[in-house]
Amino acid sequence: MSTILHDLSASLAEWVAQSQDSVVRVEARRPRAASGLVWSADGVVLTASHVIQREDKINVTLPDGAVLPATLIGKDASTDLVALRIAATGLPVLPRAGMQNLAVGHLALGLGRPGQKIQATYGPIGALGEKWRTPWGGVLDVFLRTEIDLPPGFSGGPLLNTQGELLGMNSAALSRHLNLAVPVGTLQRVTGELLQYGRVRRGYLGIGVQPVDLSPALQQQLGQESGLLIVSIAPGSPAEQFGMLVGDTIVACDDQPVVQMDQLLAGLQGDRIHQELTLGLVRGGQLQSLKIIVSENL
Repeated sequence: MSTILHDLSASLAEWVAQSQDSVVRVEARRPRAASGLVWSADGVVLTASHVIQREDKINVTLPDGAVLPATLIGKDASTDLVALRIAATGLPVLPRAGMQNLAVGHLALGLGRPGQKIQATYGPIGALGEKWRTPWGGVLDVFLRTEIDLPPGFSGGPLLNTQGELLGMNSAALSRHLNLAVPVGTLQRVTGELLQYGRVRRGYLGIGVQPVDLSPALQQQLGQESGLLIVSIAPGSPAEQFGMLVGDTIVACDDQPVVQMDQLLAGLQGDRIHQELTLGLVRGGQLQSLKIIVSENL
């Protein structure tokens, strides 16, 4: 047993030593700094959106103690992600993990640099799941919960597997009660949009909705109990232009049932902007189909 623990302890220390130069300190709030991770060798650094309390005078401290000013590339509060740029090249980048072999119970290592020196914590993967929508509407490619206790200032730092590969970014803001990480696939997707557009693009219909129960006849016909009642339509919006009416009930989006807001939002991702969307509506108790061109939510 002592040999197993000794080997595990040595391995943990080795992972930290190999990865620490890719972990930086981010100062954009008071009174406590946060952590960040090097995303690309040409000076792109990622951190958590909720630790950026100002968008100017952001400083990034490198492991060698150099303090560099950072500019904001873009932020997406819905996935708690910010991309920064610093004037540095040749920065060490963490190898990125595939998620296919990750399992509940595997050990993971969280790194942070809220001070000058690297800090670490570790624990098992507590839960894995399919895509998950955050309370702010962002989509995480994988539901990734850890049993790691994140000390103050660790948000924005990397979560590593036992090969020292990047699993995701630690965040203390995605859930009030769970330790969740932004998975590496989401980091890749969202950072790509921030680099290209400075924001995450989302589709826009211009409607306000609320859940509503369908009539028994429609429940039996559609095989679903509820839909989304349109309670408001923004002037000049796609909804107004293409003939949606207050009082319509959305029951389908591109032939997929719509019972909750998440299901409608799934049809309004960035790749659907300027594309045609087919909505199934109930109007006056009758089913109708309406085609609408999605615009961008600026």
